[in-house]
Amino acid sequence: MVKFNRLFSFIICFYLISCCFVYKTGKAYADQRINNSYQEEEIKRSIESLQDLDYQTWQLIVYQSPKISNNFILRVVGYPGALRMDHPTSLLVSSGRKNWNLKDITKKSKVQIEMQNDSFAEFDLKPLITELDKNRPLRIILPGLINDLPIPPYLVSEWRSLAEAL
Repeated sequence: MVKFNRLFSFIICFYLISCCFVYKTGKAYADQRINNSYQEEEIKRSIESLQDLDYQTWQLIVYQSPKISNNFILRVVGYPGALRMDHPTSLLVSSGRKNWNLKDITKKSKVQIEMQNDSFAEFDLKPLITELDKNRPLRIILPGLINDLPIPPYLVSEWRSLAEAL
């Protein structure tokens, strides 16, 4: 009876482990959340933390703002207190031979005025999203702060799916 119990346990364990290898996983997505603001509006956003080539961590948040002409906004957030971003500063984005110069819209944001926090900047992402037709990797440069921040294709896909959903 003891041998039968061990054999049965072994078979069950083998079956569960083999199911883990056979199970097909879905697509990988960035952290996409829906927030209800105090005005009961739904806001879909994409949040991801990435490291640049200098090993500094940056948080990238993409959302649509109905208050700022219904544009997609890319918020680049650094570690509070460790850096200070001057405004306006253009964000340089490249993908292969294509280059974009995204406009700084931080001063238009009420959040910046309320928080008095210089560790983030907001950029109009609409020119980039409208021109992208494939999920290519991107490179971000913020002069004086980010030398080279690679954006993986799965995150570009997430941003494009947010744009298509609205």
